[in-house]
Amino acid sequence: MLLAVDVGNTQTHFAAYRGDELVEHWRFATVRDSTADEIGAALRNLVELRGMGLAEIDRSIVSSTVPALGPQWAEMADRYLGHEMLVVGPGLKTGMPLRYDNPREIGADRLVNAVAAYERFGGACVVVDFGTAITWDPVSEAGEYLGGIISPGVEISVEALAERAAKLPKVDLVEPRALIGKSTIEAIRSGVIYGFAAMVDGILERLLDEMGDDTSVIATGGLAHHIVPFCERIGEVDDLLTLEGLRIIEARNR
Repeated sequence: MLLAVDVGNTQTHFAAYRGDELVEHWRFATVRDSTADEIGAALRNLVELRGMGLAEIDRSIVSSTVPALGPQWAEMADRYLGHEMLVVGPGLKTGMPLRYDNPREIGADRLVNAVAAYERFGGACVVVDFGTAITWDPVSEAGEYLGGIISPGVEISVEALAERAAKLPKVDLVEPRALIGKSTIEAIRSGVIYGFAAMVDGILERLLDEMGDDTSVIATGGLAHHIVPFCERIGEVDDLLTLEGLRIIEARNR
């Protein structure tokens, strides 16, 4: 059984696969100073809640946007799973040419998303990832990673607004009752939801002008379901896209 782990800045999302089949997936909060032992304990508890055991895991791969946690997951695998965990980064085969000035700067999750999207569509595509940051990652018709666009994420912006403006509260990300808010909370909510949707669509419009209107667009990330319903340019949402990319990359390196 394969363990695929996506360590994000806010949440860690991981899954178990038997062959190409997803068995189960879990999320927990990313704790930046977690040790290999703490990770192992959390993994064992969550896996056992689904009636599985660590002994069933014979392969594993991790991508991490938190530099300190990649080695901790690898140490956990060596200690508790009894094998070497693949870590997405330099030296790992992805099968995707990188048109980037310094490929070492590419976030592991962004590259994994691009691999998964191109595998799915087989042509030009863009991945929009709604995480701690919002990223747009375009892939060419020939399967080349072209680069990317990064902006502050939804939660970062909401928190910054509440911290820097004394009279403005932090709001929950739920659908606004109307475009024009009748209270401060409704006004903020409308600005955040419709504002980010307009930004995402605006950047996608420029990307599609450059790449062609037949370019496929897919969204992923924990906050996608808050914003994508109000976007016009995104055709599909897949919360498991990063994990699927990890499964593909692991198979290419096996």
